[in-house]
Amino acid sequence: MLQPNLTVPQAENNGQGEPQIAREAPPDPFDPARLRLSQDFAATIGVQKALLTVPVRKPDKSWFVRVHPDESYRLQTAVLNLKEDREVYLIEPALWSDLMTSEATFTFQALFTAITRQRTVFLWPIGLPGPDGKSNSWNDSAIQAATRAMECWVRVTANMQAGGYDIVEAVSEIPAPTWPDMSLRDLLEIAFRNRRIDSLDHPLLRRLRGEE
Repeated sequence: MLQPNLTVPQAENNGQGEPQIAREAPPDPFDPARLRLSQDFAATIGVQKALLTVPVRKPDKSWFVRVHPDESYRLQTAVLNLKEDREVYLIEPALWSDLMTSEATFTFQALFTAITRQRTVFLWPIGLPGPDGKSNSWNDSAIQAATRAMECWVRVTANMQAGGYDIVEAVSEIPAPTWPDMSLRDLLEIAFRNRRIDSLDHPLLRRLRGEE
């Protein structure tokens, strides 16, 4: 019967008649490949980044974003936009009727919970139809983009000539987003912690009225 040919590591002689087994060289302690953090390191060790800020803004034209598909993560409400400061203020419902005609920047908007590929969570405000029920092409196309983003990663860019937004879907396979374990109420508290109008004497309203 033929015997299998087994390869045995060659022994070295230390000069004292005792054979020594050859050992592999130790790993290079400064090898960049060993020291580099992987992109999913935080997930691997169970670390979750604390969510300290939640911007309220449109997605940048360079972002691929997703929108939370759960309806409980969407809100139709009233906000006040300060375009010069690029800030959005949440308005207490008791003030809506008083501010309806007095503040030009007061609008009803839908807030969609969204996330970027870099896991930045933000609230995407999109204008709702006015009291007369009329909408516009910008808001309509933004709603379409947000709805599509519930199913796939999209990039939204303004098309000034068409008067609306173009939607570009990601071609490559991008993993589904990992949403923070937080309710919409928690996200609203972070987003509007210092930007909530609950009185007609709010400093911002006084400033808009020219009283300060």
